[in-house]
Amino acid sequence: MRANSLWFRLIASSSVIAVVLLLSAAVLLNAIFVSALQRNFDLRLRAALDGVLANVELGADGKPQVQNQLADTRFSLPLSGWYWQISNGGDGSKILSSNSLLEQQLTVPADALKVRDKDGVAGFSLPDPQGKNLRAIEQDVKLFNDGKSYAFLVSGNFDELKSEITSFQTTLLAVLAALGLALLAGLLFQVRFTLQPLADMQHQLNDIRSGRGEFLSDNFPRELQPVADELNLVMQSNLEIVERSRMQVGNLAHALKTPISVLTNEASDSKSPLAAKVSEQIVVMREQVNLYLDRARRAVRAQNIGAATEVEPVLQALGRTLQRIHGDRQISITVDALPGLRFRGEKQDLEEMVGNLMDNACKWAKSRVLVRTYVVPATPDEARAWLSVAVDDDGVGIPEEKRQTALQRGRRLDETKPGSGLGMSIISETASIYGGDLTLADADLGGLRASLRLPMVN
Repeated sequence: MRANSLWFRLIASSSVIAVVLLLSAAVLLNAIFVSALQRNFDLRLRAALDGVLANVELGADGKPQVQNQLADTRFSLPLSGWYWQISNGGDGSKILSSNSLLEQQLTVPADALKVRDKDGVAGFSLPDPQGKNLRAIEQDVKLFNDGKSYAFLVSGNFDELKSEITSFQTTLLAVLAALGLALLAGLLFQVRFTLQPLADMQHQLNDIRSGRGEFLSDNFPRELQPVADELNLVMQSNLEIVERSRMQVGNLAHALKTPISVLTNEASDSKSPLAAKVSEQIVVMREQVNLYLDRARRAVRAQNIGAATEVEPVLQALGRTLQRIHGDRQISITVDALPGLRFRGEKQDLEEMVGNLMDNACKWAKSRVLVRTYVVPATPDEARAWLSVAVDDDGVGIPEEKRQTALQRGRRLDETKPGSGLGMSIISETASIYGGDLTLADADLGGLRASLRLPMVN
């Protein structure tokens, strides 16, 4: 997944939301569990406080006394963390305490008693003399209507519940992690299922570019069908433009043919210098008209979206034809083409480009011409793969400083060979119309290598 893809955007945004929600749920559930655990702990302390109140009475000296010890033995174990204490309601001095507290006294925090329930009980946390974390409740009580107020305090070791909290937190994290993985798996399935129509549209568009289809189907989801319809209209419009352009090129060729023929006939009937000059310029006009009409035809064919041509049969046919044409020179033409490669364009243009290159190679070769095809793979800078056709010969080649000149229109490096000097430039122009190019280099056979790079049907 690339960072700018819909897959990444959906997965990343949904994952962030899921993680935030799961973490929030973990914090909330942990807080609820700890709160419930604390309420249950307070209820246990409340039961112990009721036990102390049930067993307290005033002694002969007028001070509170506890007749029976609580059944919970932890209030008898020294510094166990479970204590009860009775203090003077006035100055807070300790009057009586459990055996577990020994000679120590629990000091209530200053702000702990500000909030009390309807029974006058305050709940709070405090440390014991050993540093344990205690949970305590305190209630002010007047005994036997003697007018004196006493503070009854009962505390328990809240650290004993740490193992339960830790176990709950571990289980909670494991469950939420499993839930997160399940959500991620479901999210991947949902995104794949949701984006599948886009993948189908991409495949259909690739089929159209490859010549295996003409238009997009009409079974896309409601949100995508308008896009498919618009693309179909664009392709239909493109086909109509191509057809109109072909017709206009044909009409132009027909319209120019008659005037040029009339001028040729008129000029040929006269022997004057003017007639000779007119005949000369008519030849130039005919060449220029043919040149630009051919260029227009190639440009129109290159705009045909669905055009696709099998490469190997074209190269093999050209090799057999040129073998017969140059049979008197005993030129060996070898075609080594990868099967299945297809050129994204018109067969006529491929025949014209490669045919010219092979014909030039045969003219300059001593005895051998080699034609091979390659696949230029996609790169980070170039998203699509390309088709390369390399034509090698064992002739004299072209010096590096003259290769650019050979690609210029009308420039011929050797006037002894037949030709107009337009072939290489026409090949280069046609390749550029398709987005490709023509390059010249040294061949392994010793002569020239002409490499044609063209768009390929993937």
